[in-house]
Amino acid sequence: MMKCFRSFLLLVWLFEASAFTSHLVNKRSFISRSFARKASEDSNFDYALIFDCDGVIIETEELHRLAYNAAFQAAGCEIDGEPVDWSVEYYDVLQNTVGGGKNKMFFHFRETKGAFPDTTDKAAPTTAEEEQALVDALQAHKTDLYKELIAEKAVARPGVLELMDEALADPKIAVGVCSASTKAAVTKVLDVTLGEERRQKLDVCILGDDVSKLKPDPLIYVTAAERLNIDPKRCVVVEDSMVGLRAAKGANMKCLITYTSSTASEDFYGEGADAKVPELGSRGITLESIFGSIKEHGLDSEILVGLKD
Repeated sequence: MMKCFRSFLLLVWLFEASAFTSHLVNKRSFISRSFARKASEDSNFDYALIFDCDGVIIETEELHRLAYNAAFQAAGCEIDGEPVDWSVEYYDVLQNTVGGGKNKMFFHFRETKGAFPDTTDKAAPTTAEEEQALVDALQAHKTDLYKELIAEKAVARPGVLELMDEALADPKIAVGVCSASTKAAVTKVLDVTLGEERRQKLDVCILGDDVSKLKPDPLIYVTAAERLNIDPKRCVVVEDSMVGLRAAKGANMKCLITYTSSTASEDFYGEGADAKVPELGSRGITLESIFGSIKEHGLDSEILVGLKD
């Protein structure tokens, strides 16, 4: 009887061990990536590929504009009896001039209009504290509205996930995201477009809430290089706007522009861009086309030779 019982226990143990092994196999890619990243941290990364979020991973600028206008409307924002409303053309100007949502509102109210709006509940703010409180409230509601739009419409731009996966598979290349948007907004975008598992594999993710100065200030990219313990000259940033380009070049990094319809007319090369393409997918951009010449000929080599505009 005791012998049969021991045999039964052995069978149970073998079954559980088999199930656990199967679980490990299913998680193999994630675990392998984790070990690979640890090895890279010990020996330092050779290079880094850093993505902006809005306009690079996903074309979100129109969704941002719609969310801002919806937040303005919900609050009853008016200046001299006129509703606050950002047109497509005006938002193009904002996104190529000012980094961060709150900064865009401050720029609009202070520079463009010269006045803050009345709302349904209150007259226009008269102190700096009241101005900040209004902008904070509008931004919070806008973020909620934006997350709803993202859940309905978010799709990664062609070629982004393929390039990111290729980089994530290379233990000597760090992969990151640096965005001036709020943590709540960007996390939602990344979870929807990248998926939670891919997002968790990122070696660095710095958002607007994490730094004291936003793009075009280079602080966000300088901070990324510091956290990765890597020379900025070994970093390539993928951006879509003039604001992002200035931040990347200010951090002494190479910058690849994937422009959108709203930024296509900008003089990116005049501002120091190392390459520009309409989409990563349409030009077949790979890790080799970005880092191949750098590895072979040095850090001052061109990128995307034969592929860039």
